[in-house]
Amino acid sequence: MAPLFADPPGDTERAHARALVLLERHGVLARAALPLEGIAGGFAAVYPVLRAMEESGRVRRGHFVDGYEGAQFAFGGVVDRLRAAREPSDETRIDVLAAADPAQPYGALLPWPAPRAEPARPRRAAGCRVVLADGEPVLFAERGASRVFSFATREPHRDAERLAASVRALVHAARGPRTERRGLRIERIDGDEAAASPIATVFVEAGFRRGYKGLELDRL
Repeated sequence: MAPLFADPPGDTERAHARALVLLERHGVLARAALPLEGIAGGFAAVYPVLRAMEESGRVRRGHFVDGYEGAQFAFGGVVDRLRAAREPSDETRIDVLAAADPAQPYGALLPWPAPRAEPARPRRAAGCRVVLADGEPVLFAERGASRVFSFATREPHRDAERLAASVRALVHAARGPRTERRGLRIERIDGDEAAASPIATVFVEAGFRRGYKGLELDRL
């Protein structure tokens, strides 16, 4: 019962707790992350605490991520992991994330790369998914996956490999234990009718079948 009668935390304690949460949530904390959080006062509200934590050696300040503007703060362990990730790996890492997930930086901290087809408009909206290959967007699926479009990558020679791996990951996510195991029907890919898309074969090889209204993934 003692905590119920304790004095409420002061402004400094609250700001410190908020800064810790933000560092843990974003890994590398930059000014552009604060609008996503809706914190009153924005970056200016937590900057003094971050500066004090840097001066005491608890966090590091630097330019860790290209594309993030202004000061960036991170725990030492995060910086070490980023440095270790500089070495390219022969194995492609694939992540399927909700478009609005804080771990998905595009459309907030980083600009979206150019989609292969216009007028595709990626957005951080509920129900949308992004498939990242080595941290780079490869596929964007709108809510329900009725429309899917792809992105050009910085390594065109690996596009086919990354696209195939990304489609397989999308299938796995749709059939994963945390989903309702509902089927998917893709009606358009990069603006084309899905079944007529130049990359339709990649989806078929991953488990989709050609249906009356597009490419269909049956529920398990």
